Amino acid sequence: MAYGEASPKNNSDEMMALASVLVRQRDARGYSDIQTFAKKERTFSYVVSDGNVRYRTMMRASDEDIARNAGMQAAVAAARNALNYGPDKSNGAYFWDGADIKSNYANHAKVKRGVRFTDLSHNIYGIKESIKLVIQYQYTKKKNKKTGDVVVEQKEIARYDHLYESTAGVGGTIFWKFGQDYMNATHAKPYK
Repeated sequence: MAYGEASPKNNSDEMMALASVLVRQRDARGYSDIQTFAKKERTFSYVVSDGNVRYRTMMRASDEDIARNAGMQAAVAAARNALNYGPDKSNGAYFWDGADIKSNYANHAKVKRGVRFTDLSHNIYGIKESIKLVIQYQYTKKKNKKTGDVVVEQKEIARYDHLYESTAGVGGTIFWKFGQDYMNATHAKPYK
């Protein structure tokens, strides 16, 4: 899956980062192996089901084919690293995006929900941040004992202006995690 999701640059650090995210997601969602995770969570990584040429090529490759292909060798090394909880080139990410974040910027789901770069070096596609301020309020009804009038009081309890924060930009992939303000406001799980 890391080979299929990676850009054609065959950047070993990019594949290591992708593999680490896949293992982190697998663990967070409670699956015992990547194959079951990929089968049950089809929308997480489309390479398994969308006809991705790189994924299909690697899955059909013999051991000899893999030994002759530097990119496939890097993918195998990346998978081993991630499965052994080795160095994480994604810096704790749970999500990623490739070139489609630039080519489909106006309609991209993450862009619509808000993205922020924690380091300018992560912005490998030179896109604009998308800030979408959300303020959550708590409403409380209070009754005036003398007049019987009911007044609704509004109190701000949380705010955030983006869902996704970059953690790395490696090869052709930007890596993300949920921002802490969003997590605090919504009590969202970091992986979903």
